[in-house]
Amino acid sequence: MLTDVGRVRAHNEDACAADTQLGLFVVCDGMGGAAGGEIASREAAAALLKTAKQLQLDGGPLERMDGAIRAANHTVYQHARQEPRLRGMGTTLVALELSRDAASACVAHAGDSRCYRLRALQLERLTQDHSLVEEQVRLGEITAEEARRSHLRNVITRVVGSNPNVQPDVVLHTVQPGDIFLLCSDGLTRDLSDGDLRSILNRHRRNLAHTARVLVDAANLLGGGDNITVILIAVDGDAPPQHSGL
Repeated sequence: MLTDVGRVRAHNEDACAADTQLGLFVVCDGMGGAAGGEIASREAAAALLKTAKQLQLDGGPLERMDGAIRAANHTVYQHARQEPRLRGMGTTLVALELSRDAASACVAHAGDSRCYRLRALQLERLTQDHSLVEEQVRLGEITAEEARRSHLRNVITRVVGSNPNVQPDVVLHTVQPGDIFLLCSDGLTRDLSDGDLRSILNRHRRNLAHTARVLVDAANLLGGGDNITVILIAVDGDAPPQHSGL
């Protein structure tokens, strides 16, 4: 788990957090003036972990993750209502909860922070960005490469905290021994392609802390135009899930 301010921004508005006992991991990318982005991302990450822990015995992982993100949305939205200078603040959010037997992973997100899974040397993106350019790509109006260069790529269509309610995407995925999951903010993917990510993960996969550093350094080398945050989780069939510590 590693977060970096990048080479352009003055402040880091990303946040990341983990509860290894719950197998829960989250990355947030805040937005909003007057320090609003930093506050939104930090509060959303904390609220998600707290609520997920409270809901451990209530329902299944899909309901638990949906409820935790909605609680995070309420926390950020109410804070903004109480402080006029923070009005409009919000954050993207991507979270992953591994089951106790590491047989499944619940992935949830709102915004353009992403989750990937590396399996048998192949990288698969498990989330679809809630952004204007992603919608244009799905409709065939622009290519994925054009989306990467578009001046509209920062237009997010779904975020946590800017409105009273949020509709996260929540999906359950199977897990196999040897899988590696990557959660990241768009500061990583704005400069690195999926091919770049796959190459780095395959080359350095045996040391997660080193891999996280290589990913962040590579994004900075190519511009570092935004804050960069990554969490890596490796699933070992003979041991509890491991993550790289911050």
